[in-house]
Amino acid sequence: MGKLRELFSDTLVYGVSSIAARFINYLLVPFYTKFFDPAAYGIIGLIFGGIVFLNVLFTFGMESSYLRYAANRERSNDVFTSIQVTVFGGASLLVLVSWLFMPVLAPLLGLDAFVSVQPGDVAGPTAVLGMHPFTGESLFYLMLAILWLDALTVVPFAELRLVRKTLTYALIRLGNVIVNVSLNLYLVMGAGWGIEAVLVSNAIASFLTVLVLGWFTSDLYRGGWKREHFRRALLFGIPYIPAGLSHAVNEVLSRFAVNNMPQESVDRLYGPHYTADDITGIFNACIKLSVFMLLVVQMFRMAWLPFFMRQSGSDDAQKTFAEVFTWFNIGAAAVFITVGLFVEQIVQIRIPLLDGTLIDARYWMGLYIVPWLLMAYWFQGWFLNFMAGVFIKEKMWYVSGITMIGALITLVGNFLLVPEYGMQGAVWVKLFCFLTMAVLMYLLTQHVYPVPYRMPKNAMILLLSGAVVAVGHGFGTDFFEPFFAKMVLFVLSLILLAFIGMTEVQKNKPTERR
Repeated sequence: MGKLRELFSDTLVYGVSSIAARFINYLLVPFYTKFFDPAAYGIIGLIFGGIVFLNVLFTFGMESSYLRYAANRERSNDVFTSIQVTVFGGASLLVLVSWLFMPVLAPLLGLDAFVSVQPGDVAGPTAVLGMHPFTGESLFYLMLAILWLDALTVVPFAELRLVRKTLTYALIRLGNVIVNVSLNLYLVMGAGWGIEAVLVSNAIASFLTVLVLGWFTSDLYRGGWKREHFRRALLFGIPYIPAGLSHAVNEVLSRFAVNNMPQESVDRLYGPHYTADDITGIFNACIKLSVFMLLVVQMFRMAWLPFFMRQSGSDDAQKTFAEVFTWFNIGAAAVFITVGLFVEQIVQIRIPLLDGTLIDARYWMGLYIVPWLLMAYWFQGWFLNFMAGVFIKEKMWYVSGITMIGALITLVGNFLLVPEYGMQGAVWVKLFCFLTMAVLMYLLTQHVYPVPYRMPKNAMILLLSGAVVAVGHGFGTDFFEPFFAKMVLFVLSLILLAFIGMTEVQKNKPTERR
């Protein structure tokens, strides 16, 4: 249990900072859903979906390469400089290539739909810019600026994680979010901008983050660019490109699939008063509600990657990894049950300063997909747990292969199910995709680096959590009697999870005494 405390400590710091950052950033969701109609919010989702996809190319696996090869602190300066210069050159080249292909890329991201709103005009589905000289072309440039700046932060952030400067890492991340949110609020509410404020705010926040990280890592730039480090970093990082692209497909393709639903499918599923752009915005808002599970997975990932590399040489590493997996599932179950049971009540929380609710009522029709999304991201957490073995054994092509299989499932599944089932089809595909990836990664890990995961016990935790949420949704959505019935179910579930946790602690006590 002693080694787990190190992981829990780092996870707590990353978690608290991520919770604070996500909470502050999440203030933008009620803000966006109040000030932007579903069609405009859908375009925001498409733009940031494009950023997720392109970010894989802009960073090309250099974060993982740095964590792998900078652990030897005697040569960390040269490794840092070599990889950071490589990222700078690669990202700059991609900006140029993206600029050349802008006529092809911009329409895919919905940027060709932007028109300016003049005083006195009535804003419609495509009139989502404010009264400022921004065009789809200039927003494309802003998107490239965000991608380029964010790429330059990848290696410095990895350095802070590697040397366990968790508090510094957390404060910089938190500062980025505060600047971003503050600028969004000012530009939309104070200056009257439209959704162009979203990209401008992100670009400024990213620029300031690059400056701050440059100051904290300035000593490392004393190293020199070494061809050896450049070559090893590329060889280790290149497998992350297909893996990362496949992961991006799994994460964001559903937004584009929903946005491209035929109008006859929209009419049949949701009624003639909706468009595909509207449904995309509603879908995007419901995805945001899965942030609670994503937060668990993200803060775990931040601490997990450097932790299992530090522990990989110990004699009881496999046992430690198995314990981590069980504790991860206990935490994920608590989040799944809480959000899954009370999602209808959560969105009705009043936000006094906005004179609205956490999610505007125009978006509530999609809440039924939230538990499915939470479960899908839970399986993504399983995939991250199981990835430790192939990472340690440097079998990263396994990751690429599995994520490519996941991407194929996502492509085919969205093509077949979204026109027929809409948003529900998209989340079914996401759930099946992450489940398949987790199972395949488990089987491969057991082949190259056997870990004694207690799968029956952890599967029971997941199945019981799903059953609790399914039963809870049979009580209804009001605040009164159904709410109290859910509360009873919620408390009983937490007691059960606490009991499972206590048995896990008791099981490991004899080992500590020996």
